[in-house]
Amino acid sequence: MALQEILLKQRLEYERKLKETYIRREIRLKGLETHMISVIIGPRRAGKSFFCMHALHGLERTAYVNFDDETLLTIQSFDEILTALEGVYGQVETLLLDEIQNLPDWELIANRLQREGYRLVLTGSNSKLLSSELSTHLTGRHYQTCLLTFSFREILNLAERDSTLPGKQALLSNYLNQGGFPEPWVKGLDFRDYLSALYDSVLYRDIIRRHRIRFPSMLEGLAKHLISSITGEFTARSLASAIGAQSDHTMLKYYSCLEEAFLFFRVPRFSFKVKDQVKTAAKLYCYDNGFMLAKGFNFSTNTGKLLENAVAVTLKQQELDGSLHFFYWKNEKNEEVDFVVQKGVKVERLIQVCADLTDPAVGRREVRALLKAGEAIHCTNLTIVTLDVEKKEKQSWFGLEAVVEYIPFGKWSAAG
Repeated sequence: MALQEILLKQRLEYERKLKETYIRREIRLKGLETHMISVIIGPRRAGKSFFCMHALHGLERTAYVNFDDETLLTIQSFDEILTALEGVYGQVETLLLDEIQNLPDWELIANRLQREGYRLVLTGSNSKLLSSELSTHLTGRHYQTCLLTFSFREILNLAERDSTLPGKQALLSNYLNQGGFPEPWVKGLDFRDYLSALYDSVLYRDIIRRHRIRFPSMLEGLAKHLISSITGEFTARSLASAIGAQSDHTMLKYYSCLEEAFLFFRVPRFSFKVKDQVKTAAKLYCYDNGFMLAKGFNFSTNTGKLLENAVAVTLKQQELDGSLHFFYWKNEKNEEVDFVVQKGVKVERLIQVCADLTDPAVGRREVRALLKAGEAIHCTNLTIVTLDVEKKEKQSWFGLEAVVEYIPFGKWSAAG
């Protein structure tokens, strides 16, 4: 197929998508008002290109190129693409370049295009796009935006437009189980089939093939172990032991590939010493709850882990936006607080997650850990995120005393 024909086909796809149902996202595209490069990263199929298309809608002389089309990767010079784009769009000033990480030497091309006066909007499904390549080659010339899957607040916005969706409590249950990938929600697709296929595509196409993994069965085993171990602690040594690998270094390398592709992320253990945060075990979370049920085991009835992961994802979006950092806390008695939220140099809040407070012993255990962590970290802002319990209560434990706020996940996540 001729290059201009490919780009014409992509233009028709672009125009078709602009007519589809769009749920306005809660983040904005940074840098669009300037001539800096705007870069949007996030999980594959989270809606990055759709988000950018609507952000750019109305701007004249905008062209779209999707580098998920492997035919485009065989083009010898990007000038050929520019010439073909002019044949499809006429004069071009703004370029939306989708899944740019697939293009060899993309960062050098982006540099040149910006120098030539083009406004650039780039999307990518690999977090390394920002952590290394951009910081090395585009320092000071780009703005970063990270777009994850739908938040629960965005699901509520969708429900306002779609009368076929259930009430708020049923929506929350569905969200915890099937996650926030837009297409299953907007188009009514079977989420298990959709997410199972998507997960496999990311694993084999974006990781194994892209990184030329030497031992794909080992990476498959690692991914299978991780997806069934969400909210648990891990080290490189524990991962190697779990799948029978000999090298901790290889485990870290393979795990990093899975993290860069927005499948998993880790939350470090809180310490006032940074070196201790690096040395201790981290806790594991998944970027979307839906993957856990589509590909994992033992999650179908584990509402507690699903709720904890949803809280972690909400905090991760805020961390990626630069508004906070978060950790977990654990003492020498293995008493644990799920999340320590830090803004600047100050610990702003301690958060426990508890889906079921009907057992008094569970409630006492969660409160006891909160009170102890609060004393150790000097934080009095104590929260328990629940499914539906809402109250404020003064709690005490052997001389420790503080007010604990119980807040339903829907209200907590909506507060941002």
